[in-house]
Amino acid sequence: MSLDQLGKIDEVIHGRMRLGIMVYLADVETADFTELKTVLDATQGNLSVHLKKLDEAGYVAIDKSFVNAKPLTRISITGQGREAFAAYLEALGGLIGSRA
Repeated sequence: MSLDQLGKIDEVIHGRMRLGIMVYLADVETADFTELKTVLDATQGNLSVHLKKLDEAGYVAIDKSFVNAKPLTRISITGQGREAFAAYLEALGGLIGSRA
């Protein structure tokens, strides 16, 4: 068994909620806050905390605006986020592959 890839697992992405956010955004590119909250079955506060962590890492961009006088928060995966997610999947695949 080889654990070479273990050190390459990105702790920012590795949490269940943050991983869910990255998986979803990698597919759709951009989602609004309510959409993410629904698909991830998250509370508003919990989702906010995890989005902030991903934003601080540069993995997502958060755009806040108003539409018809209602706040709208849109979250997009960044190029850096897409690269980090691909590296995360590669490292995870390396760990899983080493067990086969």
